[in-house]
Amino acid sequence: MAIGMNDLKTGLTIEYSNSIWRVLEFQHVKPGKGAAFVRSKLKNLRSGAVNEVTFRPGDKFETANIETSPMQFSYSDGDDRVFMNMETYDQIAIPVDKIQDEMKFLLEGTDVKVTYYESELLGIEVPKTVELTVSETQPGIKGATANGGGKPATMETGLVITVPDFVNEGDKLVVNTDNGGSYSSRA
Repeated sequence: MAIGMNDLKTGLTIEYSNSIWRVLEFQHVKPGKGAAFVRSKLKNLRSGAVNEVTFRPGDKFETANIETSPMQFSYSDGDDRVFMNMETYDQIAIPVDKIQDEMKFLLEGTDVKVTYYESELLGIEVPKTVELTVSETQPGIKGATANGGGKPATMETGLVITVPDFVNEGDKLVVNTDNGGSYSSRA
């Protein structure tokens, strides 16, 4: 379905410039002189690149039909990661270089959504928050509060985040995945 700049909304997936893009944010701009336009930030679902694009009133593009399939991360197999559909028990292997950023949040048994465009595998969507165990950090400081400056902690998946000073090795934490990984709370 062809849409124009006035139909843009956050989360919409479009076909633009020979690729598949998701609208991360957009802003309608009405200057004092000239025609209105839309300033947007788009993420390429094939490469992961984020671009800022300006759309003019006559610009048209197609909505992209993205399908998601709920799956569970099963195991690592060399350079592939194997995911299983929990209803049909079908398994797919995804090359680790295609989902490198997402792997920082995945443990075996984690539920994800595998995304497809037509028959092309685009990648995976991880949950908004995951529970991970601290594998390495400096010892906790007695009497420290959550308002302190924080310290780096390496999680069991290799992800490094900043945590409050009272967090110790072995603590299970809730990690927010939206912004590349940040401390949310203790589990």
